[in-house]
Amino acid sequence: MKIGGKKIMMKIIVTIFGVALALLISGCNEPVAYDKTPYATKACLKQLAVGAEIDHSNKIDKIVVYKAKRKMYAYKNGKVVEEFRISLGKNSKGHKIKVGDYKTPEGTYSIVRKKCDSRLYKSLMISYPSEADKAAARKRGVNPGGYITIHGQPKWNADGRGDNFTLSHDWTEGCMAVPNLAMDKLWKAVEKGVKIEIHA
Repeated sequence: MKIGGKKIMMKIIVTIFGVALALLISGCNEPVAYDKTPYATKACLKQLAVGAEIDHSNKIDKIVVYKAKRKMYAYKNGKVVEEFRISLGKNSKGHKIKVGDYKTPEGTYSIVRKKCDSRLYKSLMISYPSEADKAAARKRGVNPGGYITIHGQPKWNADGRGDNFTLSHDWTEGCMAVPNLAMDKLWKAVEKGVKIEIHA
């Protein structure tokens, strides 16, 4: 091959490489496996923005948690319609007092927000701390903490194969963790304002 032919061939290779690189950077390539996990949040956020995640025929009106039993019950019209196993804060005994104590609160709260979470699947935020919680913390001179949720599983347990392991331990920072399949049911059934009672 003549030198001129080699130069043309090199230009073609460089052009092909450049186009391929541009496509890769621009996102025209097939999404990587991570983007197909339940933790990809774009579709979740889109649904949430228009309230499309709610199944209006199966809404629940109350959640009750019994910490000692590690159980959560979903109620509709005074009847239990779902029962879920849960994990609690690492230091699960007693009511939450301050930030960093790893306790799950006890009392009556409500669901105040839904969140599409890239770290722990999906979550339902509860109204902790209440005014009473804040007052008790002020008396002690401590920060009551916050951001307590019902949430799903960590990424390594996206498919639920590790549920028996995670549900046999208290591992959260004060939240209530349920299997992802349970989280999906709650996600479709719970609207902002639903009451949650957390018992010892």
